[in-house]
Amino acid sequence: MKHNHLTRIAVVGTGFVGSSYAFALLNQHLCDELVLIDMNKKKAKGDVLDLSHGMSFGSPMKIWAGDYGDCREADIIVITAGANQAPGETRLDLVEKNLKIFKHIVGSIMESGFDGIIIVATNPVDILSYATWKLSGLPKERVIGSGTLLDTSRFRYLLGESFKVDPRNIHAYIMGEHGDSEFPVWSHVHIGTRALSNIIRADDTHTWEELDNIFIKVRDAAYEIINLKGATYYAIALSLVRLTKAILNNEHAILTLSTLLNGEYGMNDLFIGTPAVINRNGIREVIELSLNDKERQSFQQSALRLKDTIQSFITD
Repeated sequence: MKHNHLTRIAVVGTGFVGSSYAFALLNQHLCDELVLIDMNKKKAKGDVLDLSHGMSFGSPMKIWAGDYGDCREADIIVITAGANQAPGETRLDLVEKNLKIFKHIVGSIMESGFDGIIIVATNPVDILSYATWKLSGLPKERVIGSGTLLDTSRFRYLLGESFKVDPRNIHAYIMGEHGDSEFPVWSHVHIGTRALSNIIRADDTHTWEELDNIFIKVRDAAYEIINLKGATYYAIALSLVRLTKAILNNEHAILTLSTLLNGEYGMNDLFIGTPAVINRNGIREVIELSLNDKERQSFQQSALRLKDTIQSFITD
């Protein structure tokens, strides 16, 4: 990543997620320049005006509605553009529609001379992150999918509610596809400093059946929200801001992201959600957790599901 004096973030797609992300950025001093790119130029310009009118209450930054030429000097590009998940649709149902959109977007980004980090948030995020890596030619560490970052946040929130502990003190991960085949890594859940398995053995107020129901709520959260209000956008926007902060502040933070596996967990040539260390250069390393037999099987099934989709829709 170029270490410019002025930090620039470009957002491609100013729908619900893109505009929510831009609003969240305005509330934290993470960049000096923010460019919004959308086929609907009127929408992008409207968002710029709306955001700019709150500048005196937020962080000072230059915001404008731009085009792909503005990507050249960007440190980070966040892609949120694409068809939304409709009620009754799975994330994988969106593959064909969004792959066509991404071929144009990624091609246009790279034609600008861009040489930074691309964050992919559009669903199905694992497939589109893989496609972005292939289409861009960027090193694997500089193409990052939002993966199971939001799922992990949902998981920690619901566990915090159940155990009456601040979710920031819950250590837990959702891994695999950001979708129906994701799974909880129960063997690595800690409530504060205590392993979940030890708490369950010592406390009969929580059961594994109750915990399984928590995971089901996590897995199906998007369906519930889409049915209630049409789309999810606030929490994913905050997840993207957390990822952006980890990159720009060179945090070496561990987040559950969609990244390319190269032998980790015995898997190759796919993007999938796993804990990884993230810093100014992108993905520093994948954290290879010691999974139990059930978790390992769940991971393999999720990976196979993604592999089958990649082979069906993406060719070199």
